[in-house]
Amino acid sequence: MAEYESKHGVVSRQNHELFMTFTDMRNFLAMLPEDKKQGVTADFDTISAEVQGFRIGVKVAERVPYTRISFEDDGAPFKFNIDLCFDPASEPGKTDFHIRCGADLNLMMKAFLGPRIKEGLDKMVDAMVDMSEGRMPEGFDPSKYGVNV
Repeated sequence: MAEYESKHGVVSRQNHELFMTFTDMRNFLAMLPEDKKQGVTADFDTISAEVQGFRIGVKVAERVPYTRISFEDDGAPFKFNIDLCFDPASEPGKTDFHIRCGADLNLMMKAFLGPRIKEGLDKMVDAMVDMSEGRMPEGFDPSKYGVNV
């Protein structure tokens, strides 16, 4: 299994705040723009969607209160896992946030997707840091999420 890890980012929220946001998969559904919700279903532990004719699902594999949430595939075309890590930062009231991902990819997929996976993980960390400091990530339209800025 290929392993990828994002860079670390200091998020201006406490680790328990971040943990509680990501622990319920229905929150991911709520963040999607209305035009992207069709065919997506979620409950507390799972979320799934149809993408290009494939049903792809993710489920919570483990919750370690306030420090880590582990996800794994639930009917995806390949095995993968994702860990969201919420570690106390050196600054009070902030969290050292990073993401680990493992994916069971063949050699060709690893060569094609590997760099993109790392880049995507880093962008997610940057977006969390930016949003926690009141900046909207590049290309993010808050009105699609019911947020007025």
